[in-house]
Amino acid sequence: MSRILHRSLRHTPPRAAGGEGIVLRDTHGRSYLDASGGAAVSSLGHAHPDVIAALHRQIDRCAYAHTAFFTTDVAEELAERLVANAPAGIGGVYLVSGGSEAVETALKLARQYFVEAGQPQRALFIARRQSYHGNTLGALAVGGNEWRRAPFAPLLADVARVSACYAYRGREHGQTLDGYTAMLLDELEAAILQAGPQRVIGFVAEPVVGATGGAIPPTPGYFRGVRALCDKYGILFIADEVMCGMGRTGTMYAIEQDGVAPDLVTIAKGLGAGYQPIGAVLVNGAIVECLRAGSGAFLHGHTYVGHPVAAAAALAVQQVIERDDLLAQVRKRGASLRRMLDEAFEDHPHVGDIRGRGLFLALELVRDRAGKEPFDPAVKLHAAIKDKAMQNGLLVYPMGGTIDGRRGDHVLLAPPFIASEAELAEIVGRLSESVDSALKSVAL
Repeated sequence: MSRILHRSLRHTPPRAAGGEGIVLRDTHGRSYLDASGGAAVSSLGHAHPDVIAALHRQIDRCAYAHTAFFTTDVAEELAERLVANAPAGIGGVYLVSGGSEAVETALKLARQYFVEAGQPQRALFIARRQSYHGNTLGALAVGGNEWRRAPFAPLLADVARVSACYAYRGREHGQTLDGYTAMLLDELEAAILQAGPQRVIGFVAEPVVGATGGAIPPTPGYFRGVRALCDKYGILFIADEVMCGMGRTGTMYAIEQDGVAPDLVTIAKGLGAGYQPIGAVLVNGAIVECLRAGSGAFLHGHTYVGHPVAAAAALAVQQVIERDDLLAQVRKRGASLRRMLDEAFEDHPHVGDIRGRGLFLALELVRDRAGKEPFDPAVKLHAAIKDKAMQNGLLVYPMGGTIDGRRGDHVLLAPPFIASEAELAEIVGRLSESVDSALKSVAL
């Protein structure tokens, strides 16, 4: 038995030996097409020579310097680049080591801002059901995925909860899309008023829902309405782009496509593309200036924040994306992948919805298309799809509990930005075979 506490304590996964491009290999010589980038992480694929070279240069120059004593050129350059490309109003960056840490940092930063702004009574966050914001306690508290939260519920802060923007499931029969959007915004305003606007710190949401829902995009106008409500009641809007950001949806920040600017943005995964653990919080300049004029410090910190080697990896990734015009490639390849998925699955009796943006797409599986009835959670269809896909040399990101944390199955795809048309076609072919094989293996 392995001494590592793997995700399953009853099963040791294959050992990765290496990879190149969109392919990973294990120690038995099997190859796998990485159609999910791990968890939407490996945006440049594996063994990208430019990123590896940048890592070597930085290790030779300065492998580590604690931020209580030093900053580094590479961290400063990364921060400048992130602010330059960020949504309007962003004026500062706090570098961290991953997505959950970014969300924790954003929550604490938002709270300290109101304390220093003379509004210490603000102590509550509002978030959505079926959201995911990380596995640390603060992030888990704002997250809305019930099965992840349940064992740790006594340790979690109270968070007000509203419905997800999930038109496939939430829109009522005969209801227009605009009507559905208005209903969600009315619910959010009611939650703000019930909590007491003067008590609310912020609203936390993924612009495109990732792991727990499967690439669920917002309805048109939803986030414009969210921004208006936050402005109306003096509440911060925190956009969690840990999974959907950094070019994954075809723009550097997913929220760009909704025409609004958040007060704080959390990023990770695609920031360093898996070459080093790194995340960041992008902060509105007014928040930075409030703290600068008040205590003069953000009362937070970890040993590895601003790590120079991690910053070098992230900077190299961002430079490659810009140099090779990969955002345009994401839009082009994303359209191709969506077309391929439509051709393969739009008439499939057990695929209820195909959705997403850019190279961030998903299938939702159903027992009955007409009634949108999900499969019995006991059959664990998502797990069967993952197993069959690995047998077919394909890595995808399936998840159960799509609807309410217990019912529903989806398969998330997030291939590297560098994937070719031929590789995308091979991904869809193997996925089709894997889905059908999994369906045959479970009790329908």
